[in-house]
Amino acid sequence: MASFRKSRLSHAFQISKPYIAMISLQFGYAGMNIMTKVSLNRGMNHYVLVVYRHAIATIAMAPFAFFFERKVRPKLTFLTFCLIFALGLLGPVIDQNVYYAGLKLTTPTFSCALSNTLPAMTFVMAIVFRMERLSMKQVRSQAKIVGTLLSVGGAMLMTLYKGPAVHMFWSPHHHHHDKYVKSASAVPDKDWIKGSLLVIASCLAWAGFFVLQAFVAKKYSAQLSLTTLICFLGTLQSAALTLVIEHKPSVWAIGWDMNLLTAVYSGVIASGIAYYVQSLCMELKGPVFATAFSPLMMIIVAVMGSIILAETIYLGSVLGAILIVVGLYAVLWGKVKDHKIPSGKNSLQVLPTEDVKANYDTEAAYNKITEAVKRGDENEQTESKNIGSQEFHGQNKAENAIISIC
Repeated sequence: MASFRKSRLSHAFQISKPYIAMISLQFGYAGMNIMTKVSLNRGMNHYVLVVYRHAIATIAMAPFAFFFERKVRPKLTFLTFCLIFALGLLGPVIDQNVYYAGLKLTTPTFSCALSNTLPAMTFVMAIVFRMERLSMKQVRSQAKIVGTLLSVGGAMLMTLYKGPAVHMFWSPHHHHHDKYVKSASAVPDKDWIKGSLLVIASCLAWAGFFVLQAFVAKKYSAQLSLTTLICFLGTLQSAALTLVIEHKPSVWAIGWDMNLLTAVYSGVIASGIAYYVQSLCMELKGPVFATAFSPLMMIIVAVMGSIILAETIYLGSVLGAILIVVGLYAVLWGKVKDHKIPSGKNSLQVLPTEDVKANYDTEAAYNKITEAVKRGDENEQTESKNIGSQEFHGQNKAENAIISIC
């Protein structure tokens, strides 16, 4: 009995690991947004910040990739290298530089709220590249479409309508004396619209990064090495871009201050660990799942930003964020229903998904249990599970190490 309970707890933990990992990442992203806003207000050049961030991420992840994957690292073909090069361009270069520019012109809470359009953008791209199923006659597909439209409508509302300020109950009691902190809310309307468009553009690039990363992860299965290569190529590309745009050597100067802390934190947490964990989760659940937890980051940043940065939250942001979150979970509801099929007249059974498939070493065991589920053959399901369980050899040590850090 004890071993049975232990087995069930172990199985439940294995299933919940992607959820725990993605929730943990949102706290890391929230801290990155707050710290980056302060650094940008202190005069940190965002092009230089991207270079330092990914250089540090490369240094942090390279030892893990070398020691844990030296025996399982697949051959790097020219096509795969080109795809990883494109990932470095989409994520580190385009997305982060454009996002930082938008963050500098808005506030952390607003930027995070607007970033909730990411799942809808990822969903549309996944449909285009046939990574998601869509049928207009099914309710789940209609929910995905309505959710996408709501998310886009919420983003437009946040961009075009600012509205009156919404005062939090703790706002009147906080008085900040740092001039860099005070400037967080002093954003002109013209810069607000420009910053909004920049954040939306960064989300489009980020969605492309997620979709392409999910595709590349299937071709290049060494996730730590993939993360290291993305960060390394992103460093080179960002450095080249910075040298072209910024001609003053003084922009590269960095001391033992908040700017250095932001670069280290962003590099290790928001680039190195984040890219790796996202890649694992997308391999199991798909790109839409990996983008589904952004509303949690928005809530964390809203509380931290209003307290730490004396940030003002506006009615347009609140209403737009509500529409985006409602649309987001409409998309997620439809995605959850994609994994269910009718079995009998009044019941639903869940088909094995990629996270279940990961627990079986042979394609035959997985296919056997899938066909058994479709036919409703309970005896064959049990037999196939036993076969798969005997062939399961445990999870990768590097995966457990990195996820435990989160």
